[in-house]
Amino acid sequence: MNLRIAGITKESIVDGPGLRVVVFTQGCPHHCRGCHNPQTHDPAGGTLIDTSEILSQLRGARLIRGITFSGGEPFLQAEPLAQIAAQVKRVNYDVVTYTGFVFEKLLTMSLRRKGILDLLQHTDLLVDGPYQEERRDLRLAFRGSANQRLIDVPRSLAQNKVLLWQDPAAVRLA
Repeated sequence: MNLRIAGITKESIVDGPGLRVVVFTQGCPHHCRGCHNPQTHDPAGGTLIDTSEILSQLRGARLIRGITFSGGEPFLQAEPLAQIAAQVKRVNYDVVTYTGFVFEKLLTMSLRRKGILDLLQHTDLLVDGPYQEERRDLRLAFRGSANQRLIDVPRSLAQNKVLLWQDPAAVRLA
């Protein structure tokens, strides 16, 4: 299955917990003022890649905790990302997905597009909400503005309400 990407970062510590591979998707309808990745907005830009190539790159990664889907807007290409996420979950990687949509809107959208629900069901941590330049806060873990939430997706889907993610490492330190 094909996926349009802006690029891949093979080792990141800022796009989710632990060392991660980050796939930056191409195409974004949000056009947030002050966006960190404005080059990802054009849905016709970037490079077309087969999902098997991304999985192949992951096989050679060392010390990786998981994969992060960023953007652009990952949920515009939910189907191929859900396919990748399903494969990486089988080898015990976790999945972080960034989105400019809020969780509740994604659930509504998933009624029309099954791929959105599939990607949500394979996501462990969702960073939701548009970047808001006026609410920028560099002290926040894994996000750029104070309106964005870190959502524990498996628990939120199971309990049918938004439950915020707690970093297990931070809980042990407390």
